[in-house]
Amino acid sequence: MVPSTLETQKNTIAITAIMLEGKQLIVATKAFAEEDRTKSWLYTLSTFVLLVAAFIGAVSPWHIALRMPCSLFTGLLLLRLFTIYHDYLHHTILKDSLAARILFTFFGLYTLNPPSIWKRSHDHHHKHNSNLHTSSIGSFPILTKEKFLSLPKKGQFQYLFVRHPLTIAAGYLFAFLWGMCVLSLTRNPSKHWDSGVALVMHLAIGVTLVLTLGWTAFLLGFLLPAIFSSAMGSYLFYAQHNFPTATFTDQQSWTYIGAALQSSSYMKMGPIMHWFTGNIGYHHVHHTNARIPFYRLPEAYAAFPAFQNAKTTSLHPRDILACLQMKAWDPKSHKMLTMKELRA
Repeated sequence: MVPSTLETQKNTIAITAIMLEGKQLIVATKAFAEEDRTKSWLYTLSTFVLLVAAFIGAVSPWHIALRMPCSLFTGLLLLRLFTIYHDYLHHTILKDSLAARILFTFFGLYTLNPPSIWKRSHDHHHKHNSNLHTSSIGSFPILTKEKFLSLPKKGQFQYLFVRHPLTIAAGYLFAFLWGMCVLSLTRNPSKHWDSGVALVMHLAIGVTLVLTLGWTAFLLGFLLPAIFSSAMGSYLFYAQHNFPTATFTDQQSWTYIGAALQSSSYMKMGPIMHWFTGNIGYHHVHHTNARIPFYRLPEAYAAFPAFQNAKTTSLHPRDILACLQMKAWDPKSHKMLTMKELRA
């Protein structure tokens, strides 16, 4: 029996994978950066359908015991759809599709993630991840120990406020409502006018729900899912680059593949959470090649030993606490410091 082209390609990758590093690894991952458009539409539309069904369940006049799980399910599906939206803005899936553009533009505005500012800041993040000079744009700020201690008290407070666990948990207010929409609109209204549209649309949908279905429907179908999904999204984005073994470099020693493998984590999860997070836990693979569709990230991970030797974290409370304790980078000890270590 003659092996298929795909089988031959996989066998070739498996044989050579152990020898790959640096640019060779990036080039080799291009074999996985091919979209299956049928799968892209299937996963996108099925998630949208489930989201609408969960939303209807949350706003329907049923017993609260039925509506609460629907509300939680709505939040989790918002998280999954956001990852799919994130892939679309990377031009990884459904590129040049008018239907996808309409669908995802609506979703981005609805979730306070207007396309213009998200794509601009996130593209910068991919190009400068872990570079101490430029990594704070589109990401959580990182300062060296020396730089932090040289700041006035107000500057230290502002820096620690952005990285505080409560600020991350309140991602709906600080990361999305304020950061993604209000700040981008006020700083550059001509370039980020869609941030204004997102704010108006978000407010209009909330008010409409209150007036037509009542406060309970507004809370369970709209506000609580938004708060929950934003908190999860903010923490995932934080922990993927702020974990105890993450490394940061100056501009001279920074490399793209180094940032992907040394400063981006593999977040261990069970299959259910991998599904709800759209495989974004394979973040080091995503940063190596952002054109790999989310549904092919596990496949790419399995093909290369370099990915399997990743720096890891998880959603275990112990690992969450460890990530949240990271405050600043110390070039001398070459590690992230906790607040206690920073003040020592």
